[in-house]
Amino acid sequence: MRKILFVLAATIGFVCTSNAQDGSQTDQGSWLIEVNTGFGGGDTGLAHTANTGFGLTSIDGTTIWSIGGEGGYFIADNLAAKVGLGYSDLDGATIFSYKLGAKYYIINTIPVQLDVTGASIKDANENPLWLGLQGGYAIFIGDMVSIEPGLRYNLSLNEDFTDEGIFEFRIGFALHF
Repeated sequence: MRKILFVLAATIGFVCTSNAQDGSQTDQGSWLIEVNTGFGGGDTGLAHTANTGFGLTSIDGTTIWSIGGEGGYFIADNLAAKVGLGYSDLDGATIFSYKLGAKYYIINTIPVQLDVTGASIKDANENPLWLGLQGGYAIFIGDMVSIEPGLRYNLSLNEDFTDEGIFEFRIGFALHF
């Protein structure tokens, strides 16, 4: 039984190390296009809907959907400057979102992101801002594609805004070229 477990562990180790990338996807001068899905606490507030990802939620008869994406340029090895745009509909309220930030890949496979996300709400006198921190793991399934599950926290930067912050579990899909 020990031999079988050893062979299994060795095989898993070999597969994991042979799948490791040489870092070319995150080298200086490379580009990144990314879409995310967000799953957070069942919140219908703006911190959940003002994002640059894909989402569809229905809570108590209220339908919330969003669409968006992000792009980045690697200004140094493993460090990308990013921008994002998104559109959300919160039961008829239109929300345009934007994001500016940076993403760093620790040892080419652990992405950590810091950004500022803002929102413009049609027919409202509010322009909320959040400071976002995100971390996860990049699973490269090819030379150009990665799946990046991770956790995100948005901290409200507005004193008078009711959404103080929210945790989200995200699954990102990235195209590296």
